[in-house]
Amino acid sequence: MNSEMKPIEELTFREAMAELDGIVARLESNTLELEDSLKAYERGVALLAALKKRLGEAEQKVSVLMGELSGEKDDSVRDSTLS
Repeated sequence: MNSEMKPIEELTFREAMAELDGIVARLESNTLELEDSLKAYERGVALLAALKKRLGEAEQKVSVLMGELSGEKDDSVRDSTLS
C-alpha cells in the first residue's frame, strides 16, 4: 500500500473510485501479503463508505432541485435543509 495516500475526504469522487478499483484489482490478484490485504481491504471499505455518502448527498440535492423545478413552494412539502 502507498504510505502517502491522500486522506479520503481530500479525494475527488473520481479519484476515490479509481483508488477503489485499484484496491479491488490488487485484492483479486492474490499477490498481497495478508497484512497488506487487510490494510487494502480496510482502505477499500472506507472509500466505499465515503463514496456511498457522497452519492446519497448528491441524490438528495437532485431531489431538492427537482422539487424546485416542479414548483413546490411550500416549505412543509419541500426539504429545505440544503438551501
